[in-house]
Amino acid sequence: MGLCTEDAVRVAAGPVGTNVTLSAAQATPEAIEHTEVLEAEDRPWVTVVWDDPVNLMHYVTYIFQKLFGYSKGKATELMLKVHNDGKAVVSSGSRDKMEHDVQRLHSAGLWATMQRDD
Repeated sequence: MGLCTEDAVRVAAGPVGTNVTLSAAQATPEAIEHTEVLEAEDRPWVTVVWDDPVNLMHYVTYIFQKLFGYSKGKATELMLKVHNDGKAVVSSGSRDKMEHDVQRLHSAGLWATMQRDD
């Protein structure tokens, strides 16, 4: 939407010495501030370990202890969550770190993925 202002009124000599009034309207754009709100994804990434029919419970507990430094109790709790619920979140953080965690879990033979935290 623009604002129109009459910028100037000029008088010019027309034919046969008559005066002609010219009106010069100039459109000036209204100052519009465009603000785009970008919703940053503040949610961290998480690594999810999925239940599989191959790995034994004590091995999964051992891997959680070895890779993430969890106590035996915490590692057992996460292993039971994987076993009973079918999956468990084992780490969270930046995308790069989660990619690294998934790769390490794959190297250990576990099924793992990464996703944005819910």
